[in-house]
Order: sequence, then structure tokens, then C-alpha cells
Amino acid sequence: MELISALQFLKLHQIPEAWVDAVWDSEFIERKPLDDTIEEQLTASGDEAFRNLYECLLTYAADWQSVSRVGTSQNFWVILVENGLSVKTLVAVLSFFVLTGKDKVADTQQRVSSLHAASLYLLLLGIPGSIANKVFHEVLLDTCSDLSSHCWPHDSGKKRKRDGLKTSQADGKRSKLQQKGTQEMEVDEEEEEEERYFSGMDLLKIRDAVYLLVQSLLRFLQTFPLKDRPQSASNCTQIFSKLLYFEPVIGHFDFAVVQDITKLRSVPEMAFYGLELLCSPKHGNQRESLRRVFHCLLYVILMMNKGNRGKPSLLVLSQAILYTRDLAIHFVCHLVDELKQLALPFLHILLQHICFQMVEKSEFRSHGAQAVGMLTSEMISTDYARFIKWLFNLSRHSKMVCRLFSMDVVMVLLEQPERRPGECLDPELACFLSHKFLIQNMLFAQQLDESPTIQGHALSCLAQCLELPSLNVTRAVHNLFSATGTQTLLDGETTEGSVTSQQKTYHSLPFMTVEISSTDSFGCNARENTTLLLQRVKDSKINVRKSALQALVSLLRHAVIPMSWENLAMLSERCRDPAVSVRKKALQCMGELLLAKPECSMVQKAWLQGVVPALADSENSVQDKALEALDQLLLSQVKPYSASCHLDTSKRLTWDLLCMLCHKCQNLSPYFSRAFTIWSKQDKFTPTFIANLISHTKADHADGAWLFLSKAVVLSPILPYGKILEAWDHMVSSKDTHVTTCCHILCVIGNIAAYLNEDTKDRIVDDLMSWLKTFNLALEVISAAVETLYQLSCSDDIKQTQAFLNQHCGELVSLCEGYLSSIILNEKGAQNLNEELMVKHLHTLGVVSLHCPAEVGKRTVLLVESVLTIHSDKLGECQEELQALLPLSQFKANSLPSRVKAHAVITLGKLCLQHEELVQKYLPVFARELEVGTEVAVRNNLVVIMCDLCVRYTTIVDHYIPNISACLRDNEAVIREQALITLTNLLQEDFVKWKGSLFFRFMVVLVDPVPAIASLCEYCLLHLLLKKNPEMFSQHFIECIFFFNSYSKHNTYNKFPQSESGKLHFSLKGVQYREKRFQIYRFLLEHFTDAQRFHITNKISQTVLACFVDEELPLDTDGAEMLSETFNILSLKEMKLQAISAPTGVMAGEETEEENMATMAKTVLQAAQKKVVSQVQKKAFIENTVPLIITLKILLEQKRSPALRDLMAYLQVTMQDYRNEVREFFSGDEQLMAEVEFALRTAEKEREMEEQMEICTLTGDAKTPTAQGSVWDSPIRSRPFLPVRFATPQPPRPDFLSLRLSQTVRRTNRSRQEEHVKFIALEGTVIPQGGVNDRAISTPKGGSVNLTFDEGVSAIFSDQGTRHFWDAGFTMFLKPMDCTCENTLLVSSTTWPRDGEQISQWSRSC
Repeated sequence: MELISALQFLKLHQIPEAWVDAVWDSEFIERKPLDDTIEEQLTASGDEAFRNLYECLLTYAADWQSVSRVGTSQNFWVILVENGLSVKTLVAVLSFFVLTGKDKVADTQQRVSSLHAASLYLLLLGIPGSIANKVFHEVLLDTCSDLSSHCWPHDSGKKRKRDGLKTSQADGKRSKLQQKGTQEMEVDEEEEEEERYFSGMDLLKIRDAVYLLVQSLLRFLQTFPLKDRPQSASNCTQIFSKLLYFEPVIGHFDFAVVQDITKLRSVPEMAFYGLELLCSPKHGNQRESLRRVFHCLLYVILMMNKGNRGKPSLLVLSQAILYTRDLAIHFVCHLVDELKQLALPFLHILLQHICFQMVEKSEFRSHGAQAVGMLTSEMISTDYARFIKWLFNLSRHSKMVCRLFSMDVVMVLLEQPERRPGECLDPELACFLSHKFLIQNMLFAQQLDESPTIQGHALSCLAQCLELPSLNVTRAVHNLFSATGTQTLLDGETTEGSVTSQQKTYHSLPFMTVEISSTDSFGCNARENTTLLLQRVKDSKINVRKSALQALVSLLRHAVIPMSWENLAMLSERCRDPAVSVRKKALQCMGELLLAKPECSMVQKAWLQGVVPALADSENSVQDKALEALDQLLLSQVKPYSASCHLDTSKRLTWDLLCMLCHKCQNLSPYFSRAFTIWSKQDKFTPTFIANLISHTKADHADGAWLFLSKAVVLSPILPYGKILEAWDHMVSSKDTHVTTCCHILCVIGNIAAYLNEDTKDRIVDDLMSWLKTFNLALEVISAAVETLYQLSCSDDIKQTQAFLNQHCGELVSLCEGYLSSIILNEKGAQNLNEELMVKHLHTLGVVSLHCPAEVGKRTVLLVESVLTIHSDKLGECQEELQALLPLSQFKANSLPSRVKAHAVITLGKLCLQHEELVQKYLPVFARELEVGTEVAVRNNLVVIMCDLCVRYTTIVDHYIPNISACLRDNEAVIREQALITLTNLLQEDFVKWKGSLFFRFMVVLVDPVPAIASLCEYCLLHLLLKKNPEMFSQHFIECIFFFNSYSKHNTYNKFPQSESGKLHFSLKGVQYREKRFQIYRFLLEHFTDAQRFHITNKISQTVLACFVDEELPLDTDGAEMLSETFNILSLKEMKLQAISAPTGVMAGEETEEENMATMAKTVLQAAQKKVVSQVQKKAFIENTVPLIITLKILLEQKRSPALRDLMAYLQVTMQDYRNEVREFFSGDEQLMAEVEFALRTAEKEREMEEQMEICTLTGDAKTPTAQGSVWDSPIRSRPFLPVRFATPQPPRPDFLSLRLSQTVRRTNRSRQEEHVKFIALEGTVIPQGGVNDRAISTPKGGSVNLTFDEGVSAIFSDQGTRHFWDAGFTMFLKPMDCTCENTLLVSSTTWPRDGEQISQWSRSC
């Protein structure tokens, strides 16, 4: 009687029958109290008693499986009856333990006993006859099955043991809680449960009990069918899905092996086996079982926590979560392998929900895409093609995350082997199998998406495609950008079948119905595709530019697009992008491209032009990145040179770059010098490094070595002088040394001059003098040689230094003077002129005169002047000593070449730098020549000279600044650019102030006919000058109106002195210049702060409108034009305060979930700010502007002025924000009030008419015949096709964009109105109002986002196989994707539901 002995501890004979009946009557929902004595006896029983009873029951539960022991199994219930033990009492006592351990305040022993009791009950159910003996109770079964979730202490690792004596603070809290009546007990219990501590041994005991319970549940499922109890089966599915996270699985786990539950060592392993058991036929309809299992595994794969209701929450990613997810994916694949066709429909539904319920977080998307890739590998080609078709439709969905995730999935699918079209049973679906379709139709086509996030991700994916090993992928990308496409198969490439339906260009993909054709490539659009990519590099959104850069580099690296200078210059230019992150990305991309193509000279040049200037970047992190790149490629590659050793690729690249800096990129030298300053502080120039560098001066790449040495020697002059002097001697004796290398050697000699002995110095000076006296050197070498001569002369005695310079430089001055005399004084000198020799003499004279001003006499000055205008009679009379210079009104023409004259001007300027009297004498000459001269080179050099003179003689030259600024409107672009640069430098250093008309002349350059000059002017104003004076624009804005309209009748504005020619030269008066004027106005207003906009609006009212009201300014023709201009300016959208005009939110679907909270807070703040600012502006408008407007309207009506029309247009625009307050604003003028109301109503009707025209236009354009093999029914949004049109904001077009976006300037000209309407019809994008009557708002019209798989209602959503929805998260149903009938059963939600929202549904049948 081992069984009876094992049951003794349960005290079944002592249990009152009334208590047992009460327990059964309560349906095991609540724990009924027992007699204290009996309860103490029951709770005193230990784990051993439960285990003994478990072993006994296990014997009876296993016996029924053996045919030879059938009688034994039947004796179990007989034994209980024979011994007077009630089955009803036994179940009641077990439920007592179960409910006791389920309590939150249960201790370790109670929880363990509860789990053991639940295991016993499950074993009882597994013994044949349990139904007949009324052991089964559905509520108790569910409670026992799910007991592990109640008994296992959640977050036990975070609990702390609490001492018996609470702190005073805790006691204070407890005493307050105890005063709250009934609720305080619940709070105390929760607090006590939170404070309960479980040791490691306690947790181990509970874990073992849980393990036993799950094992018992598996035994129960092996023996007890749940076919007629779907709710219990559903609960078991939920329980097993939660147990998957119970503990980590140790070792490899193979689902395919037949499971023996005694060999399963972890709870998750048993949970997976339990899910497999639930899919067996004896537990109900297998389709229903698979639906439940796949539904639960969906959230395991998505790594979400799905409660009983509400939106799923994301889990915190960890190795355990990821491993469980991987197991779930393998388990799904196992079920599909086992059940084949029975499981495939649910695999489709599972995949669709993974895609549709994915979140925006990149880490979750990445893991989700990997899951989709693994699951699709279980599909045959036909099902795979059907899924790709569905995924293609999903990629057009209105939810941004759907479009985003579809590209992630595509990238995973591209890593898989390409499927053969012949494997697809449906020929119409064969086209979806190719990698080419995925790349061209699902990746590249997304560049035209309206979301910058999607555009950027599409470009990033395109760049990653070329890194994949698949040759078919490479071919598909090549076809996008190749004019002819790759018509032949690549080596080892699999054969792609032909496609049967028609396919359009990529432009139509986002906007028109896509038709798949047999066209093999996008070759006809290759040029447009490349153009589109290059335009994306300049996109207005930062993330799009960064992704486009990566894509461009990838295409260049793999020779998809040509390595042209245009493409490389685009990359180099982005290194100076306004956004810091884009500049960093550009530097990284340039480095990647250079390492991929180290031998390409164009890439080397582009890299230098991008990276080296970044050393002067305003952002330190960008400087560091550029410095790191230079250190890696240049500094660290300088190793000892040996003629017998071959340079590897990296070292060859280093010297190629340095040589290019010497010869082709000399303009980068000032930026390159910055790197040496930083490296010297880091002690990079060690003696070893210098020795290594000098070893390269005898190599073929010696030019680069001398460049590096000339920069380093300034900061580390301690060098092996012997080798440098050897190089000097070689250069002096050689005649083939490159000019740039000569300059670098001279620089090195000059920097080490202080460390040379006198004999060496004298020898070098003699070499230099003999070299200079030949006048055969290049101009750069002459300057470097003179500078080296100066450094050799430097000593502590200044007089000695100057005497040295007077001696040697004076000798050169005499030689130059003699040569000039021989040319100028000789009647036939000009005829035998050697132009190159003449230039070198003039250049030498100018350079040396700066070091010996005392040696320059009047004769020398007159000789230089005579190069510009011949005075041979004067020179003939004064051979010994020339008389004082005659003042010249202007330079007179002579027969000398223009190049000689240009150098003569520079030399004359250098002479003036040392003689103030020459400055006073020649400045009028220079100014006059700027005005009337005809030779561009001379006039360009004069601008440089006068600006240089301004630095030294500021007061003298200040009078001639208007002459210099007049060059901003010169006919020659090079002179305009030179004047802009030099004046900006002077303004930066405060040598010139914003006086007179200088500011307004600068503004005119903004509308220069050469875009590069206009862009340079914008840069100078915004990044150099405005930072120095932030109020600069607002201070001059009103006067700009008067200046550009040449209106000088105001008492204050436009009263500075200026010549009539200057007024005419810079005037923008007239209708023909209207667009240019308003381009300047908009530029200024765009860079105003809201405070400046507010003040300038009031100031315009007070200083302009009020003057017309007070009749200080006449309302004549000019006055009416000024008034119209003023009203048009006030109507500009740029004049509105940003706090009011800026949108308070973002487009639906544009933001990610991480940004939702920040966006909401920002929206609330903007709304509050808008309200406050609007009230302030409203008050100022009523008090300051409205009285002036009313008076002006009366005056304009009396005079019948055309400005009245612009006044009404201004009111119409202004009152758009105060439509309901017109009567309050104009209560003093009822007629004006009525007119404004009428104008607003008329404008509203015009806008409605324009919208109707847009709808009509779009409807007409969207009616494109759909071929039989069309992929989708209609696009996500109907859009007209334009050749290249961006959905993201681009730089504004001056012609029509302002007209479309705002009601700033009213046009009465009929042709402009018609042009405006046409533009609106082409540009607009709307969804017809009736479009949402038969579909979900959040889904594309006719888009086949199929979550039902031809069942009308998705089985994964219904608990009972009906149309009752289980989960608000599963609500998106459209017609099956393989159904061609338009009248297919649809079940859809009117909107995508939020947490707990009801789902409206409808259906229509064929």
C-alpha cells in the first residue's frame, strides 16, 4: 500500500466535507481557509512527501501505456475508494496548496509546495479514468498550468533582504499607509512582497519545482487530448511562449530529434516541445493550433512583450533574448519542415506580420530582417515570389517604417542565392525571383520617396549592394547606371530567365503603376540615374547627403560610374558641407576611395582638395579627422629610403600625394602648414624622422621630400646640415631642378641660416647673387631667393643687417634700373623687347625694393612709371638725376605688352608701400585707371594694390574705397571676384567700415550673373561678416529699399554722397530688376531673428508708411512705386515671424518612435509660443499699422494710385492669420472691413479652384492602363510624373516657388496667373476625398497588403476561426495578393488602431 502511505501527509480523512464542497463551489478561484490545526499539519509537510507521492502517481500514469498492465491502471481509482479516500477531497487539498503558493506573499516553501501540488494534479489528469472520476476542472487546470508565472519571483535579483526593524523613514511611510482603511493592507502586502528576499538556494528549489511542473504538463499533453477544449489549448500555448524566456538553454538544441522529456534539461527546451505537442491532431484542428503557436512566436521573433491587451512593448535586447529569438525561428522552420503544406500559409502570415509590426529602431529592424530571410529560405520559389510581390506592395505603404523595413529585408534576401525563374510554377510571378527586381524596383526606386529617411536608407542599401559577393547583384547595379547595360553574363553568374510583362523606368515606380517587362536594364535612364544621385549629394537633408556620398563612393570604387573629375569634385566639395556630420562622412568616403584606387591621380587630387582644407575647419572634430587621415597616409609612411628596395603601394601613395602637393595643388600649401604646427606639438618630428625624410631627397620623388622638409624645418631646425648643403650645391650646379623644388630647398636653407657658420653663409650668398644676376630664374624662385638672402642677413645688429641688404639688394636694384633704362631710353628698345626678361627685371625690382627702400631713387620710380606711360623726353633731359614725378591724370597707352604693364603696376605698388609720398601721388592715378582702364590684368592688379595699401595707409586709402567697391559691378567677372575677396578681408580686419554705399554694393553681388560669384558673396556675408556684426542686415534693410529703387526724397535714407555714375551703376530700379531686388530682400529676411523681423516691421510702418501718411513723401509716380514695393515686402512669407509661420508638427510617418516624445513636447512648446507671439504681433499691428493703413487707403483712393492694389494684397496676406478678427481690426472703417472680408473670401475660392484643378490634373495623369502582369493596382499616392522632382525641400526657385507656397506678392498680370495655375497643377499632390471610403486610411488604395492568405479573414487573428479579432495589433487586411478579382472579400480597419481601440470592419464579396 505504498500509494496510501504516500497520501498520508495530505490528511484527507481529517478534511471537513463542508470545506471540500465550498472549494468546489467556488470553482477554485479563491482559497478557502482551513482549520488552523489541519492547515499547520498540511503546511508542515516537506518536499520529500510531495516527491514520494509524485513517484507513486507517475507509476500509475505510465502504466496505462503498457497493454499488459491495463488492469493495474484501473486499480488506482479503486484503491482510493477501497481506502475511503475521496477523489473530490484530494483535488480540493491539492488546490489548497496551489492557491496558497499563488499568493504574492507566499514564502519559498509555500511556492515549492504549490508547484508540487500542481504537478500532482496534472499527473492525476493523465491517469485513465480521471474524467469519469471528475478530477478534471478547467479552471484548476489553467491555474496549475500557469502557476510557474506566479511562483517564480520576478526580478528577484533586484530585491534586497529587509531587517526586522524598519528604518524610521520606512516606519513613517507604513504608519501613514495604515491610516487608509482597507486599502492599506493591499499596499502593505505589495510592499512586503517587493521586499521579500529569495536566496540562491530558494531560487534553485523553486526552479526545480517549476521544471517538474512543466515536465508534468508535457506528460499531461502526451496523454490527455485537448481537442474539445480549445481555451485550455490556447492557454497552454500562451504559457509555453512565456516559458521560453525562463532560463537560458545550454548547448545545442535540435528540434528534429524525437524528444524524450526526461532528457530535456531546461525549461525552454520543454516549452518548445510543448508547443510542438499542441500542434498534433489530438489537441484539435492543426490549422487552429498552428495559428495559435505562430501568433505567440511572432512576438518572440519581434522581441516584444505582448500582454493581454494594449500595444506590445519592446524588450531590452540581451544575449538571452536574441538566443531565444533564434530558437523560435529555428522552431518555426522545424514545424514547416514537418508539416509542409499545412504550415506554409501560416508561415506567410507570420512573415507578413513580422514586416508589418516592425518598429523603427534600427537594431530591431536588423534582427527582424534576418528573421525574414531565414524563414523565407523554407519557401519554395512560387511562395517566395508571392511573398516578394507582397513585400513590394508593402514598400509603397504610407507608414514609413514599412517602407524602411522592406529595404532591410531586401538587403538580407540579396545575400541568399538567386532563385531560377524556371522554379516558379506561376510564370507571372517569375519576375519577382531575380535580384535585379529587388535592387531596381525596391531599392533604387525609393530614392524618389517623399521621406528623407527613406531616401537616405535607399542610398545606403544601394552602396551595400556592391559589397555583396553576388555577381547578379553587381550586374543589376551596373545596369542602373550603364548606358548599355551588361548584356553578357559574368563569369560564374547564374542564368536569369526572361520576364514576360512590361516594365517602365524607375521614375514611375513611386508614382505610377509598375509594369514588369523583359527589358534587361535601365540603360535608357542611366544618365538620369547618375544625375539624380549627384543631386542627392546636394540634397537639403543631412542624412540624404551622407547616404548619397556613401553610394557615390561605392559606385566609383566598383567602376559602376566613370571616375570623372565631375564626380570626384562632388565628393571633395562635400568636405566643406554646412553640416559637420556630412563633412566627416565626406572625409571618410574620400579616404575609402583613395585606398581603393591609390594609383588614380584624379582620386589623389580630389582627396587632397577635400582633406587638406579641412585642417582649417571651424569644428575641431573635423580638423582631428583630417589630421588623422594625413597622419595615416603621409606622416606615418615616411621610412628610410633605399634604392634597392621597392616601394609598396602605401608608400608609393604617400610620395605621389606629396609630389602632387608640390606641383598640382600648390594652393593647398597654407592649409598643409597647419598640420605641421599640430604635429610639432605632438613631437612627431624626431631626429629619426628627419633623417628618414632627408634620405628621400635623392630619390625620384625628391620633390615631395623637400616639400615635407620645408614645412618641418620651420618647427624642427636641428637637421643634418651637411646633406642639405649637398642638395644645395647640386641644385646650383644643376639646370633641371623643378621650380617648386627650388623654392622648397631655398626655404630650408633660409630656416637653417641661423645655424650656419659665416663661411658657409658667404658661399651661399655668392651663389644666390650670381643666380639672381642672371635673371633667368622663375618668378617664384626669385621671390624665394630674395627671402633666403634676407634670412642669411639677419643678425642681432639691425644696422648691420640693413647694410647687408642695402649692399646686395641695392646692387640688384641698380641692375634692374640699368636694364629698364636700356629699354625705355633707347628708341628701338621696345622693338627688341624680350618680354620674359622684362617681367623678371620688374619682378626682381619689386621684391628687392621692399628690403632696401633707401636704394630706390626717383629715377627708378619714373622708369617703372614709364613702363605704363612713356616720357622719353623727360628721361632724356635727366640722365643723372630725374626731376620730380609729373602727376598723371591716367595711364596712357604705349606699345608694351599687357603682361609687362601688369607686372609694372605690381612693382609700382611695392614701391609705394615704402614711400608715403608716392601713395598720395599715385592713388588718384590708380583710382582713375580702375574706372576707365581697358586692360583686365592691370585693373585686377590695381585692386590688389589698393587693398594692400589700405592696410598700411588706412586713412589715405579710405577715401578711395568707393572706387574699389565700384569694381563689384565691373564688366569682368575676375575683377568682381577679386574686389569681393579683398574687400571682405579688409572688412574682417576693420580696415574698412560699412560706410556709405558699401553695404548695398555688396548686396548687388548676391544677384551677380555668375552663380559662383553670387555664392561666394553669400558665403562671405553669412560666414565671415555677419558673425562679426549680427545686426548688420537689420540695420541696413530699410535703406536697401530706397537704395535699390534710387529713391532719395526721404529725409534720412539714401543720403550718403555718391557719384551719378555710381548711382546708375548699382541701381536696380525698374520692373526689369524686380526679381533681383526681391531676391536680395528674401536673403536678408531669411537671416533675421524673430525679434529683428518684429522690429523691422514696426520700423517700416513708422519710417516709410507714416511718411506717406504725413505727406512728408509725395505720392507721385516714384512714391507710388516705393509704396507698392514696401507693401510687397511686408507681404513676403520671410517677413512673418517663424514662431507663427513655422509648422507645429511634422508629417505623419516622418518621425521615428524615439522622436515621438520629443516631438510632442516641441509641438506643445511651439503652440504656446505661437499663441503668445501672435497676441503681441496682433496688438502691435492694431496699434501701429492699422491706423496708417486706413489713412493710406483713403489717400490712395483719392489719388487713384496703383499702389492701392498692393495695399489690399498686403491686407489679404496679413489677415490670413486673423480671419475671424477682421471686424475687430478695422472697426473704424466699415468699407475697408467689407473689402478685406470680400478679398479673403475671393482668395479662398481661388484656392479651392486651384485644388480642384490639381485633382483633375492628377486624376487624368493617373489613369494609366494596367497590363495583365501589373505588380500593384495603384500607387501609394497619385502623383504626376516629372523628369526629376524631389519630395524633400530644395533650394527655392525664384520664378514660381514663392507664388505657390505663400500669398506674398499678388500678380494681376494674366499671363503670370495662368503660369502659376499650370505650375500648381503639375506640382500638387493630393488624395481624392473619396479615396478613403473603401479602404483603410493608412493603406494605399488597392495596395495588396495581404495578411489573410486567401481566406478572407486571417486565421492568425481569430480565436475561434471566425471574424472576431483577437488582437488590436492585427487589423490590417486587404485583398489576397495572388487574387486578380477586384471584388474580393475585404476586411479592413478605417484607421490603424491604437491601444484598445475598436476595429470597424466591413466586407464585400464577389
